[in-house]
Amino acid sequence: MNNITMKLNANDLILAALKEDITSEDISTNSVMPNYQLGEVELICKEDGVIAGLDVFKRVFQLLDEKTEVIFTCADGDTVKNGQKLGCIRGDIRILLSGERTALNFLQRMSGIATYTRTIADMLKGSNTKLLDTRKTTPCMRIFEKYAVKVGGGYNHRYNLSDGILLKDNHIGAAGGVKEAVRMAKEYAPFVRKIEIEVENLQMLKEALEAGADIIMLDNMSVEDMKEAVKLCAGKAETECSGNVTKENVAKLVDIGVDYISSGALTHSSPILDLSLKNLHAV
Repeated sequence: MNNITMKLNANDLILAALKEDITSEDISTNSVMPNYQLGEVELICKEDGVIAGLDVFKRVFQLLDEKTEVIFTCADGDTVKNGQKLGCIRGDIRILLSGERTALNFLQRMSGIATYTRTIADMLKGSNTKLLDTRKTTPCMRIFEKYAVKVGGGYNHRYNLSDGILLKDNHIGAAGGVKEAVRMAKEYAPFVRKIEIEVENLQMLKEALEAGADIIMLDNMSVEDMKEAVKLCAGKAETECSGNVTKENVAKLVDIGVDYISSGALTHSSPILDLSLKNLHAV
């Protein structure tokens, strides 16, 4: 996550998280450390996984005190091991204590997503299918969670509702049918926008193709129907498989031949990666 992205999009969110954790003061820290004392603490990995969010972790401490030094011995996307020292934070002990939980919350969450994403992405290796995330993200955490998906080897679907056209079942219902929904989207949207539509069966798929949809999302369809759908879409539209995709069932989807597989589980069901700050001491 580059410095411009951090300043324009992430700083306010990180500050909001800090304000959530520190309403007026860190009363625990202030009671045992009333004055400045330079100190160091180590970032330790407590289970195997993929690390993601180091710049966000670092920014937490530096927003509290820009003089805080953070030195990492790994980089986003690296595979890390249980017991591995990932870095050292040096600065005012009061800052190290007050920023600890917020910094770890970001890093553990993002690393968990990167780890889970890497597991599924590895299962798709050798195919032409790309793994996508969804908008099923934690409120106000989307920029961090979608970044973590990319670190883990996945790709980002649309970022938000302004980012792309995706006509789902309720849009189709509101428009009065598949063909009508695509027609209305084509009339409204700029010509540079692709139109994706969700279908639940082959009849809806045929209607979407006749209407000129660019991407067809195959939602909760059987493997057999999805294979037939890919044949029908060849040369006419890209295909995306969606619906309860997890690491437990993605293997059976690899050979279908869809262009994309999207999984909400990447962001809504990945466990955190266990990390800790240890060995705090004065220097």
